Amino acid sequence: MITQRQLFLNYVGQTSPCPLGIEVERAKGIYIYDTDGKEYIDLISGVSVSNIGHLHPRVVKAIKKQIKKYMHLMVYGEYIQIPQIKFAKLLTKNLPKKLNSVYFVNSGSEAVEGAMKLAKRYTGRSEIIAFRNSYHGSTHGALSLMSDEYFTQAFRPLLPDIKFIDFNKNSELNKITKKTAAVVTEVVQSEAGIVVGNYEFINNLRARCNQTGTLLIIDEVQTGFGRTGSLFGFEQYKIVPDIITIAKAMGGGMPIGAFVANRKVMSSLTNNPVLGHITTFGGHPVSTAAAYASLKFILDKKIIKTVNNKGKIFIENLKNKKIKSIRGKGLFYSIELEDSKAVEKFIQNGLKVGFITDWFLFADNYFRIAPPLTITKKEIIRTCKLIDLALNL
Repeated sequence: MITQRQLFLNYVGQTSPCPLGIEVERAKGIYIYDTDGKEYIDLISGVSVSNIGHLHPRVVKAIKKQIKKYMHLMVYGEYIQIPQIKFAKLLTKNLPKKLNSVYFVNSGSEAVEGAMKLAKRYTGRSEIIAFRNSYHGSTHGALSLMSDEYFTQAFRPLLPDIKFIDFNKNSELNKITKKTAAVVTEVVQSEAGIVVGNYEFINNLRARCNQTGTLLIIDEVQTGFGRTGSLFGFEQYKIVPDIITIAKAMGGGMPIGAFVANRKVMSSLTNNPVLGHITTFGGHPVSTAAAYASLKFILDKKIIKTVNNKGKIFIENLKNKKIKSIRGKGLFYSIELEDSKAVEKFIQNGLKVGFITDWFLFADNYFRIAPPLTITKKEIIRTCKLIDLALNL
């Protein structure tokens, strides 16, 4: 009889020749269970999605409640929908006053696409600057912001007028000029292997954008909603971006994204041309209801206040001699091993002993630690023992 794995490979589009292939039965909290009942600790939160854990009861309750009222009604922006309003109000209440207008989309890539269009429309400029070893998504525009030829060469030509500069290098900032519509950056380069932005550099970047009239777009898709020890990573640098892009953990497990800007900037999408940006499912009422429940839980339970201490517990308990270095912040860490082969072996060993981790696009000799923020001290210590075991296999 044909197996589910064979059906998966036959009918579901693949992104790599060797998917992990765990046949999932259910998930709860920090755990994923396969069809044999085996338990895996999810050390990557579905790549920074499940910040409050899998199947959180508040999110499930919000989804069920909204489904009884209505689901999709009309393309984005035409109808007044309470779930969108509630979430946008709560989100902007917890952002700087300048960031007061939320445009809902479906994913991080779409949020980046919208932010790029908004910057071009508002400034009337075409040049966009991104940083080497950044990842902002795989759609055509977002992919254009990737410097790595391995991932881009097969899809050229990409967007014109994209330039790349080095992260954390102040001398590069003079390449931002009055021709530049926007600079797109993360404050922590996620796929470079959790490279933390230097405080002085991020502030100098903000100042340079101010000097040239360039919009600063900060990608918080992976770092948002508490991952680095604050609601959003940029807060730790005492700056205010012109636009932020968010997704992943935003929906508590449901698909949703957004770009957030000042109302004056955002309104430029309403004219010349009208419908300057449009989406059918952006701000889906079920997803926005889930997003509200997720953010409300994070705020009500003061989850973010626990993040840095939990990160320290990880660091204190990761002492294996095969670990070359550890970098990151909050509950967002990369662990360096000898080489990519060692990481590949470790990932497979992790599956054997009961946890899930992965590597980074631009740092394949590091593995990722980014568990749900709700992980307990007891679970962290247990996880570290499993990591030690997997390293020694």
